[in-house]
Amino acid sequence: MSLKKIAELANTSVSTVSRVLNTPGHTCHTPGLSEKIWEIAKELEYIPNEAARNLRMGNNTTEETFYADILLTRFDSIDKDPFFAELFIHIKEELLASNTLLGETLNFTDIMSLSEKDASTKAVPYKTSSKVIEESPAASPAFISKKRNTGLILLGKCPQGLFPVLKKRYPYIAGIDRNPTDYEYDEVICNGITAARKAVEYLIKLGHNNIAYIGDCTFESRYTGYYQTLLDHKIPLNYANVHQTGQTEKEGFMVMEDIIKSKERPSAVFCANDITAIGVLNALKSNKKRGYLPSVISIDNICPSQKTTPMLTTIDIPKKEMAHLAVMLLLDRKAGRHRENIRIELPCRLVERDSCTYNY
Repeated sequence: MSLKKIAELANTSVSTVSRVLNTPGHTCHTPGLSEKIWEIAKELEYIPNEAARNLRMGNNTTEETFYADILLTRFDSIDKDPFFAELFIHIKEELLASNTLLGETLNFTDIMSLSEKDASTKAVPYKTSSKVIEESPAASPAFISKKRNTGLILLGKCPQGLFPVLKKRYPYIAGIDRNPTDYEYDEVICNGITAARKAVEYLIKLGHNNIAYIGDCTFESRYTGYYQTLLDHKIPLNYANVHQTGQTEKEGFMVMEDIIKSKERPSAVFCANDITAIGVLNALKSNKKRGYLPSVISIDNICPSQKTTPMLTTIDIPKKEMAHLAVMLLLDRKAGRHRENIRIELPCRLVERDSCTYNY
């Protein structure tokens, strides 16, 4: 598939398409154009690197092209979580730089569904983890074939029951998350507990002791860091301040509207991620006549966090470095340079902006 065809479908120039697909880190001035070009290229199965072109043309002198599938563990689409959307862009850049092709972008439904067209390339529903481990083509219709010359990068927290399926499916796996596993596979993390502690410690330093939490509470490291920090400072955990959500902008908006209407309102709000906090800030803006302006802090430091009013105070997660190291681990595992499962933990840092103030 030619660059010209992609340019026509994206309504842009061939040179722009070439820069996006062949220059790591290139960003178009038109918002969303880079993402649109990548999406069209993937749909048309465009192969940007020279090694893959040689393979397609039947040149056997080049090494077989390696692919990397992406599994989204929280949402069914990359567009639903800006943090992972930005991380995904960095992963594509790293894959391109290492002559590795982006394969399929999958969610749980994809992993656990059977394709009628090609049953050998899809996993199918299974009963138990032990069944998956013991299965064989003759003994079970739930046989899962190994995907040839393809690795998997996990984005987000993966249910433990799915590990056996993924390991049978993929010879090489690397994960990126804020919640570490028990060394189930190679992983790059920025510990959610540490990030949450840094956020809540900052609020306490500003004089806040009535701090709400908005986010996931189910085996979630950010929630653990939140309540542990409160207890460390002898601040009782008020369960009325804990709001379970799926960590979306819409839910952040709805929860904050409920908080605004409540009688006892917190002086500060800690959100598990930036997109939730953006919803919170939008709710406060819509209700500004009520005169309630709590401090708001979150985790991720996605690009939109710099454009909110007020600008969002957040904990930066080093997305580019996490993407680089995940691809590095995947390729290192493929080359047989390490056998033990490896965890690389990166630091987070506080980004002070305007959404947090002293509580006098």
